[in-house]
This record gives sequence, structure tokens and C-alpha cells, in this order.
Amino acid sequence: MRSIGIFGGTFDPIHYGHLRTALELKSLLDLEKVHIVPCADPPHRTAPMSDGALRLRMVEAAIRSERGFVADDRELRRAGVSYTIDTLASFRAELPGQSLCLLLGMDAFLGLPQWRRWRELTTLAHIVVAHRPGWAAPTTGTLGELLRDLRAPSVAELHSKAAGFIHVQPVTQLEISSTDLRDSLRAGRDPKFLVPDSVREIIIETECYAEPL
Repeated sequence: MRSIGIFGGTFDPIHYGHLRTALELKSLLDLEKVHIVPCADPPHRTAPMSDGALRLRMVEAAIRSERGFVADDRELRRAGVSYTIDTLASFRAELPGQSLCLLLGMDAFLGLPQWRRWRELTTLAHIVVAHRPGWAAPTTGTLGELLRDLRAPSVAELHSKAAGFIHVQPVTQLEISSTDLRDSLRAGRDPKFLVPDSVREIIIETECYAEPL
């Protein structure tokens, strides 16, 4: 039973930092698929600059030629705030016995205690933390205790049960900030080599990040 990855975010826009992390985690963890789930109404940050349909279109364009990647619109179809616990519950209802891996960056993991019903997340899925140089996994406090209690003995264990483990996985560091990218686009700079060409074409066509007139 190979695990399915769930990779959420605003993806405003999706860029090579997101895509490289998803690709490496899919390969290193031997995931069957990775669902990329654009957030509709993020609870811990300002609203996305581009609307959900356009961000989904950019995700679809970015992963069109990549087997095993799925553009998943469930949060865009669901009314209200996009809580991860609700997203995982919907995956679990569809795939009751499947191993699920929630894919997070270390920055998101460090903010986990602010998430809604965060202690229940591991009852629905494993948590995989993408670890980049410069971010240290916590060793003390609530999250340090959680890591000690739930850390997966090996990657293979993620496939052996449906949920319950935490795994920290080193990935390649690509320091691309969506905020900086949007600022650059507003200033009229070209996003070439920061986003796939298919996404760049959509950004240029729609002028979705252009400075308002």
C-alpha cells in the first residue's frame, strides 16, 4: 500500500520551490501520487491575490506533464475557511484504508499548534516535514515531544499503516518566496526560471499580478 501525498498551499503562484519539494518527496518516499491542493480561504494569512480558479489553472499547467501529480480542487469547492483537518477528513472518507501523508514545510510544522484541531491531524494522516538547511527540527516543547513520540522508524513505516507517524525528510533548498515573486511581478519583472513556462504564460496573459491602474 503506497502512500498518497497531500500538498496544500495558496500557490499564489505555484513556483519551482513548490514543485521541486513535491517531486523530491514523491521520489524519496515512494508516494503513489501527490495531490496539490490550492487553498481557498487560508486561516493564518491574508487572502490570495489571485482567485481560486486561476491558481488552480496555474497548478494544472505546472504539473501537466508530470505523472503522479494531481491538481485537487476540493478546498476551492468547499465553502468557508480552508482548514487542513477538514481536507484530511475528506481524503480519509474517500480512502478509508489508504496511507496518507500530509506534506509540510518546516515553517508550517513549527506553526502547527496554531492550527485548528491540530492534535487530530495524525489520526487522519502521517505528517511529512520537508527539512531545508537553516531550519532546525524542534527538540523541546510540545512539538519536540510530538516528534519523539511519533517519529517514524523508517520511510517504509509510512506505507505500513494509514496514519500516525511524523517523518522529517531533507530536501533541496530552493529559496523562492511567493511574496517576493508577486512583488517582482508587480514591478514588471519577468518570472522566467522561477516558474514553469506554462505558468509564466498564464501570468503574462492574465496580468494577474500587475500593479493596479
